[in-house]
Amino acid sequence: MRFLLIEDNKQLAEAVVDRLMLDGHVVDHAPDIQTGHDFTATTAYDLILLDIMLPDGDGRSFLAQHRKQEESTPVIVLTARSEVADRVGLLDLGADDYMVKPIDFSELEARCRAVMRRRGGAAQNLLTLGNLHFDSLSGTLKLADRDIQLRTRELRLFEVLANAPGQVFSKSTLVDRLFSYDEDVTENAIEVYIGRLRRHLEASTVMITTIRGLGYKLEIE
Repeated sequence: MRFLLIEDNKQLAEAVVDRLMLDGHVVDHAPDIQTGHDFTATTAYDLILLDIMLPDGDGRSFLAQHRKQEESTPVIVLTARSEVADRVGLLDLGADDYMVKPIDFSELEARCRAVMRRRGGAAQNLLTLGNLHFDSLSGTLKLADRDIQLRTRELRLFEVLANAPGQVFSKSTLVDRLFSYDEDVTENAIEVYIGRLRRHLEASTVMITTIRGLGYKLEIE
């Protein structure tokens, strides 16, 4: 998935970005509120990680404006404040979850997964599509008695398609979802990963269809 991290502590930001990218996520980093607004104005994110104390203001103002614009992107707040009133205030303002610093990275990953599951209306990591079972936590496709382990990019691409069956995704949209601004890639990379996924899905009732001139969509027979 594509995440936006709004955090001014460079050391913490680098650690969070590195950890999430190890899981195959694309992470853009904004060191202040204005840069965060610049990113959200041009890019669709699956999840925002938001610090409260930022150089150009309070992260709560970003959250309030984000919700005022009827943006539904989930937000997890990273805060040093542990008082109940502060946490309740953040949730009432529109935060989907919060974490008190210092951050435990395993917990952060678990909370990200939980928020994304709630957004998709799922209670667990297992998704069933036709005769195919997809475990997003282990990155495994289960077909009959065979398990197929997906590589990182294959996993993230399949997640995008599987979470919205029937929806057409253009190559440019998929590039945005799978790669950060710092990575020099072309839309041809998407064709490569689509080809790999199609080979994995050959014996299943799930297929990735090319919509000429528009992009790709996942269908279930």
